[in-house]
Amino acid sequence: MSVLVYTENWDGKFKKLSFELVSYATGVAKMLNTQVTAISIGKVDNDELNKLGNYGASKIISINNEKLAALDNQAYSSVIAEVAIKENTTVIVISNNNSGKAIAPRLSVRLKAGVGSGVSRLPLSVNPFVVYKRTYSGNAFAHQAIKSDVKIITLAQNSFDLIENKVNPVIENFDPVVDASLLKTVIKDVQKQTGKILLTDADIVVSGGRGMKSADNWAPLVELASLLGAATACSRPVSDEGWRPHEEHTGQTGKIIAPNLYIAVGISGATQHLAGISSSKFIVAINSDKDAPIFEAAQYGIVGDAMKVLPKLVEAVKEIRK
Repeated sequence: MSVLVYTENWDGKFKKLSFELVSYATGVAKMLNTQVTAISIGKVDNDELNKLGNYGASKIISINNEKLAALDNQAYSSVIAEVAIKENTTVIVISNNNSGKAIAPRLSVRLKAGVGSGVSRLPLSVNPFVVYKRTYSGNAFAHQAIKSDVKIITLAQNSFDLIENKVNPVIENFDPVVDASLLKTVIKDVQKQTGKILLTDADIVVSGGRGMKSADNWAPLVELASLLGAATACSRPVSDEGWRPHEEHTGQTGKIIAPNLYIAVGISGATQHLAGISSSKFIVAINSDKDAPIFEAAQYGIVGDAMKVLPKLVEAVKEIRK
């Protein structure tokens, strides 16, 4: 019996997301009095794999198969299911990101496992197995019981602290039989964005809405993001108007993020937008309308014209960084 955690890597390197997953899986394993097995798919050096041991993974199954070089959710689900059966897994932990949302339901069918999606805390109990999650676009919380023999948990990003629990992991190389009929993804070209922090990786996000008034007024917002080492984002009306690129759109129909700090500038706080950012640890709102819904979700608020507040905020950050 073990807790299995699927750890994603990017060009052979793990990011905070993977360590967060292992930290969470270790917490679950302690509740079940068992150990954590991490699965890594792709070419990852042993030195990098050993980093998972810093957060409690006592065993690491490394799969480096050329057929799995491209992320194909069907093939990955098949491989993870095979490892889960091999390791007699009772709980599987996956990130609640795009790939996790595609893999979890496929695993559920293969393993006849119940799924707790978007979980943000350790289980409330393990017998019965009850998880805690946000619901209704983050406006409420739910306790969900998973009664199947195998449980799948998708962890909301940035919802669990990194907890060091150093062990010396055993690394096992595993070469599964990959069903060729499942390999339907073909990579024809790779174009990587450089020089910009990705929204899904950012600890700090500075986001603008229609209160920025036009595409010409974004310079101070971008400067603030640069000073803070933050990613830039926007509300849907802004991306629809073409003021900012669509990949910056956050909300229910855009990217769902959970940074440590989300600064909303000129964003009213429609339900659809809040659904995408409600898991942020801290929200700071700047809006000229004191009754804007965003203030109900924010821990800190500034009532004022963004065009006047932003330059002063930029100067204050510069002064602090001297």
